[in-house]
Amino acid sequence: MKQGLLIDMDGVIYSGEELISGADKFIKHLIDNNIPFAFMTNNSQRTSLEVVRKLKRMGITVETKHVYTSAMATGKFLGDQSPNGTAYVLGEGGLLTSLHENGITLVDSDPEFVVLGEGRNFTLEMVQRAVDMILAGAKFITTNRDPSPKKPGWNNLGIAATTAMIEEATGRKAFVTGKPSPVMMRSARKFLGLETAETTVIGDTMETDIQGGVQMGYKTILVLSGISSKETLGNYAFKPDMIASSVDKIVFPLKWW
Repeated sequence: MKQGLLIDMDGVIYSGEELISGADKFIKHLIDNNIPFAFMTNNSQRTSLEVVRKLKRMGITVETKHVYTSAMATGKFLGDQSPNGTAYVLGEGGLLTSLHENGITLVDSDPEFVVLGEGRNFTLEMVQRAVDMILAGAKFITTNRDPSPKKPGWNNLGIAATTAMIEEATGRKAFVTGKPSPVMMRSARKFLGLETAETTVIGDTMETDIQGGVQMGYKTILVLSGISSKETLGNYAFKPDMIASSVDKIVFPLKWW
């Protein structure tokens, strides 16, 4: 039976702009042994090509077929839900590209959807316009609910903050397409051509990667190179199938392969 991996990026492969020790060797092992994998990231700003280029700067050479973003999941979802639909977008390159590729027309008035992604280029005026559109009947979609890092000097709000602002202003809850939503967890698996029993998720965050994998029936591996620690695992009603200090400590074949 074919087996493959859906791999989170920040906290698993790199931290900020620094490669996590051994991550390059881990990815090389996957490529050398023809193990299907895709980097599964909630960041909707970058296109898959931009992700590939960032990884190459860090010493990891992959192709666009190895990248699946929340922008890609959002574009596919909207394309399936409303072929030739329209959207007003608060977001950047990766999200705009994916929506266009899936037949969604970007408009400035009377959209079927208001779509929120990460970004620093939209203004409060644009947010207020989005609020009016949602109050007028547009459906509210957000690419993820990742929290802000709550660190001094951080240059980008977590999308959860912007989502909450619009939800409060409209009284409407956003439909979330990114991790841990089944929308992304399922479409990422299909992107790799895997069945449920063939899929393993590797991540550093219990609330997104591991929770999403557990809910979908995938095997899960929590790495402790990011934000999670063993001390906090008791706070959750679910648990990963395996825990590793970092990806370079994962031994193949996995016990369920």
